[in-house]
Amino acid sequence: QVQLVESGGGLVQPGESLRLSCAASGRILSINDMGWYHQAPGKERELVAQITSGGSTNYADAVKGRFTISRDDAKNTVYLEMNSLKPEDTGVYYCNVEGYYKRGSARPFASWGQGTQVTVSS
Repeated sequence: QVQLVESGGGLVQPGESLRLSCAASGRILSINDMGWYHQAPGKERELVAQITSGGSTNYADAVKGRFTISRDDAKNTVYLEMNSLKPEDTGVYYCNVEGYYKRGSARPFASWGQGTQVTVSS
């Protein structure tokens, strides 16, 4: 199987920045899409940003121009640079990674990180 470990959350004031990281480990053969999701208190988990293996990106309207997703395929890691943070960005951020891993033959996987808390408050 493939495990994801997230880091980088914390408590910041409005207007400040954070950088989240999510590292995948295991018998990974290839990674396709990588993404970040946000779950605000009492709400459903929603897609924030996604990046394909070719580097194409997609953002939720609420974060366009403030957040940047990137990936380092050599490290099997996806990042989310969060700038100009707002109180409504508060919540748990989860990474999601899809690809193939080796278990005998190549098998597909879709794994979630454990979540990292981001709190934006003055």
